[in-house]
Amino acid sequence: MTMVPHPLVSVLIAVLWLILTSVTPGQIVLAVLVGLVAGAAFGKLTAERVRVRRPGLMLLLAGRVFIDIIRSNYQVAGLILTDARGRRRRSGFVRITLDLTNRNALAMLAIIITSTPGTAWIELDPDDNGLLLHVFDLKDDQDWSRIIKTRYEPLLMEIFR
Repeated sequence: MTMVPHPLVSVLIAVLWLILTSVTPGQIVLAVLVGLVAGAAFGKLTAERVRVRRPGLMLLLAGRVFIDIIRSNYQVAGLILTDARGRRRRSGFVRITLDLTNRNALAMLAIIITSTPGTAWIELDPDDNGLLLHVFDLKDDQDWSRIIKTRYEPLLMEIFR
């Protein structure tokens, strides 16, 4: 391991520090220290190398996500603006056991779920790979399990296998 694992990150952070503060000898020393610490921290956060096996499927996934986000925007806006279901709307949590284990695919699924209005990725239990999902308008737990397990998970498993 090198003394400065990510020199570009360290330099950029130090320069940014100096841009945001006054350039004095003390600030230069502090900028270098902050840059070195940030570079080391960045080294710990670096994800595993992404290996996309079926890039063509990414277009299909992007299309599905785009359609789902548009559809969900209309549904959530309708529920909020018109109170369409009145007091019968209920929020809730859904637990889904995932077969997906690739860290990059899981990160992509988290982005998809959280980007879709009305849903939020709460946690992933590493013991049983159980996803805890919060849903704004929960009608049926099995619907959400089916959506994740059939609409997103197989595509992500193919793309990132």
